[in-house]
Amino acid sequence: MWRFLDERFEDILGAIFLAVMVTVAFVNVVVRYCTSISFAWTEELTVNFFVWVVLLGTARSFRDGSNLCMSMLYDACPRKLQFLFRLVSTVVCIIFFAALVWTGYLEVLDEIELEATSESLEIPVWYYTCATPLLSLLVIFRILQNFVNSLRKGREQ
Repeated sequence: MWRFLDERFEDILGAIFLAVMVTVAFVNVVVRYCTSISFAWTEELTVNFFVWVVLLGTARSFRDGSNLCMSMLYDACPRKLQFLFRLVSTVVCIIFFAALVWTGYLEVLDEIELEATSESLEIPVWYYTCATPLLSLLVIFRILQNFVNSLRKGREQ
């Protein structure tokens, strides 16, 4: 179970969301061109799922260490300075995503309090926006996981 969460969670969940997005958009296009009917709710669903997929992709990239970074300067520095750069980078990323967790949490609370509903499906909007703080927590976990793994690899070398 833990191995699944460690290695495949973002991949499988992201693939499911992408499959739903593509299917819903495709069905809407076919129905719109073959009939005079258009499903307004498809845009709502695909836009919100897109945000979820982006955050899942961010978590995956931090998990694998494939996030965007400037390695030319980093590689040219001595090992102790590399560690300092890595530490500062990790702290800055955690602060950014912690702020996203906090502001996302406040947004969810506001939407619950205001009883805001979506335009097309008329479901509570917080169903969509709760993913932002939750997936941002996943990103923070993956940042810390990658940092710990890089420390272990540094000791092994």
